Amino acid sequence: MENTTKYLPAEERRAMTVQAVLTLAESQNPGEITTAAIARKMNLTQGAVFRHFATKADLWQAVMAWVRERLLARIEQASRENGSPLATLEAMFITHVDFVVEYPGVPRIFFDELQRSEDTPAKRIAQELFQQYLQRLCACIDQGKACREITPALATRSAALLFLGTLQGLIMQSMLSGGIEHIRNEAPGVFAIYLRGLRGDQ
Repeated sequence: MENTTKYLPAEERRAMTVQAVLTLAESQNPGEITTAAIARKMNLTQGAVFRHFATKADLWQAVMAWVRERLLARIEQASRENGSPLATLEAMFITHVDFVVEYPGVPRIFFDELQRSEDTPAKRIAQELFQQYLQRLCACIDQGKACREITPALATRSAALLFLGTLQGLIMQSMLSGGIEHIRNEAPGVFAIYLRGLRGDQ
């Protein structure tokens, strides 16, 4: 039987549906999440859930849009709250780690979308997120080079890609170990090694 969720405004219902997908993705392959499973999670019928999404692809697009908006907002906030470029990069790194621990279904959904051979709206949003993130990192690294916190000889784009690659490696390792929360313990030490490269330490 449906609960009072059916009386919620459309935007709130859409937001709750996105949250249901994120929760389900914590423990199963996102590609195997069915509309029936989402409906059960929300204690609704499939018809009630998808009254606000024409197709499952539309829902996945909404999920990825939610991820892009929330993650980039947190990254921007972290960058505004720290003065030096190196402190900003560390804050962005830790902020991303905290986001993944809070929403462990997000990396599963992100990886699932990027490995699809077909072009989908959700995949395009994931690619846009990557590019926007990369641009923000490049700007921060260039600022660090300008004020000599970061070695001027450093290749900016390569350093930004390594930042993201390091994060993804940590996330993958934690997923394989079955304990995403352990990434918080590993992150400071891993970033310290990355930091040495930025400064050009011998």
